[in-house]
Amino acid sequence: MTARYAVFGHPVVHSLSPRIHAAFGTQLGIAMQYAAIDASPEDFANALGAFAAGGGLGANITLPHKERALALCTEASDRARRAGAANTLSRRNGQWHGDNTDGVGLVHDLTERRRLDLRGRRVLMLGAGGAARGVSPALLDAGIGELWVVNRTSERADALADALGEPGRVHTRYWADLGNLGAFDMIVNATSAGRSGGIELPFSLTTSRTLAVDLSYGEAAVSFLAWARAAGCEHAFDGIGMLVEQAAESFAIWHGKRPDTDPVFASLTARADSLQTAD
Repeated sequence: MTARYAVFGHPVVHSLSPRIHAAFGTQLGIAMQYAAIDASPEDFANALGAFAAGGGLGANITLPHKERALALCTEASDRARRAGAANTLSRRNGQWHGDNTDGVGLVHDLTERRRLDLRGRRVLMLGAGGAARGVSPALLDAGIGELWVVNRTSERADALADALGEPGRVHTRYWADLGNLGAFDMIVNATSAGRSGGIELPFSLTTSRTLAVDLSYGEAAVSFLAWARAAGCEHAFDGIGMLVEQAAESFAIWHGKRPDTDPVFASLTARADSLQTAD
C-alpha cells in the first residue's frame, strides 16, 4: 500500500505542496501519495483523525490550522513548542508528533540560496500569527540582533514575544507606531494583507541595504514587494524559496532523505506571478 501524506488548510485548493512533494518523491525514487485536504477550523480535528485512521503517515499544515495542529500532538519538537505552531505532523506509535520547518526553511533560503548574512540585523516582523510564530525562533537562532513584532492586535504580538522568551532582543509595538521605529535591516511580512488588497507602510522603515521578505508568494506578495522596491530595498523576495525549503525539511523528516531543492525552486520561480498563495 502506497504511503499516504497530505496538506491540510482552508482554503487549500491552490496549494503547491502536492506538486513539490511529488517532484521530491520522483527525484529520490520514493513512492507516495500526497493530497490536499480542505478542512474548516471546526472540522480540522475530525479530518486529521480520519486521515490517520485511513493510514495517513504525515501531514503538512497551513493556514489557518498551525496553532491548532500543535495542540493535537502528543509530542512536539523544541522548535514547534517555541513557535507555538506546527506545520509538519508525523504519525508515530498511533500518535501525532509535531514539528515546525517554516523557520529553518526561511533561514536556509536566505543564507544558503541567497548567500545573505542575517547576523546582527535589526528585524521588523509584520504580523504575529502562525506564520510569524513559525519563523521567529529560527531568525533568533540565526543570530539576528533584534526582533520587533508589530501586529494590528497588540495582544497577539505580546503573546509571541512572551513565547520567544528573549526580552532583551524581542520587542513589541503598536501598528500606529511604525512611522516612529526608525529603519530596519530586514522586514518580514507575515500578514495576509496582500491577499485582501494591499499593504501601506512608511518608507522610513527602510534603507538602501534593507532586506524585505514576504512569507506569501505569487499574487499575495505583489503589493509588499512593490512597496519594498519603491522604498529602495536592496533585496525583495517572496516566500517561494521558504516554501520549497520547508517542504524539503518535512520530506526529510518523513523519508530520511533531503531532496535537491534547486530544480523545484527554478520551476516555480519561472511562473511566480501566476501562483496563488495557499501554503
